[in-house]
Amino acid sequence: MVGETPNIDRIANDGALFMAYCAEQRRAAFFIGMHPLRAGMFVSGGVTMRSHLRTLLAFVLALTTCLAIATRALAEADPLASWNDGATKQAIVDFVQKTTDKSSPDFVPAAERIVTFDNDGTLWPSHPMYTQLAFALDRIKALAPQHPEWKTQQPFKAVLDNDLQALAAAGEKGLIELIMASHAGMSTAEFEKIVTDWFKTAKHPRFKRPYTELAYQPMLELLEYLRANGFKTYIVSGGGIEFMRPITEAVYGVPPEQVIGSSIETKYENKDGKPVLMRLPKVHFIDDKAGKPVGINEYIGRRPVAAFGNSDGDRQMLEWTGAGDGARLMMLVFHDDAKREYAYGPANGLPDTHFGTFTQSLMDEAKKNGWVVVSMKDDWRRIFAFEP
Repeated sequence: MVGETPNIDRIANDGALFMAYCAEQRRAAFFIGMHPLRAGMFVSGGVTMRSHLRTLLAFVLALTTCLAIATRALAEADPLASWNDGATKQAIVDFVQKTTDKSSPDFVPAAERIVTFDNDGTLWPSHPMYTQLAFALDRIKALAPQHPEWKTQQPFKAVLDNDLQALAAAGEKGLIELIMASHAGMSTAEFEKIVTDWFKTAKHPRFKRPYTELAYQPMLELLEYLRANGFKTYIVSGGGIEFMRPITEAVYGVPPEQVIGSSIETKYENKDGKPVLMRLPKVHFIDDKAGKPVGINEYIGRRPVAAFGNSDGDRQMLEWTGAGDGARLMMLVFHDDAKREYAYGPANGLPDTHFGTFTQSLMDEAKKNGWVVVSMKDDWRRIFAFEP
């Protein structure tokens, strides 16, 4: 025996006595309300109704505590609790086990355990539009009183008129115009404050929750599982690097120095006697598609051993990762759950989209190269932390 547990023993004994007492009474009398315990009249051997209720309460409390401990123990035993058991989950576990076991031929030294994650559509939703685009639209509307010419000038007119069709027609050129107008002309510190304040109040149009509460729970568990096993996790996204950095550590546990993204040019200036970095309306680097391996090489300096994405924009990152020596893990999140989140492709016949396109050619390449395609519908027990 490990040790004495007088309190637990007493609660268990009281509970057993109470259950035995109830069992020995006539069941019919108990159910029709004539049983003295139900009628509130029972007194026997100095034990009152209040004493029995106190005993019952202690028993229920002990049972609740045991269930809570058991639930917590199960969660601790399975670090990927939001993933359904199956080949996809097993692929993750197998990869981690063989790359961290020193006796394995696939062992990877801790310094080389680099893992990269896309952000939009991989770690949180990219629909009905990218989060940064939602931010840009809100910024354009806030700045509109200072720019009366925007009422007749596209793509700004489309934003002010809530004309999504005209906005889509503006294409990449129009999107860049919106980004430059809403993201430049201020210091990096000023921009960080604007972004931070926006995230405090902005909510997703469908889920009616802050964007920062919409991180995918299975991916949060995966990030933590990898870090617990000595992997260093990076975000490599087409989104703006200074848009993501203010929130990635709080939301994903990824510090700002481990975030790689698209950026505009900055310039050192002395403003009011203080040195600042001013954001200029000029693109510096696009961290998307073929730009992702370039960014990884430039900012990390090591090829990842695992990479996670969700769209054609991540294809080259997974190709670059898979081209390395030794054990590799490449995964793509496939959005096929319209009920709990969204369903789009156009791979496998799902609807096409402007945000996070997953083409059939990407699906075919994944199958050919042995990349793991994660089905949101089949592989994830729950998508968000607020789900039951």
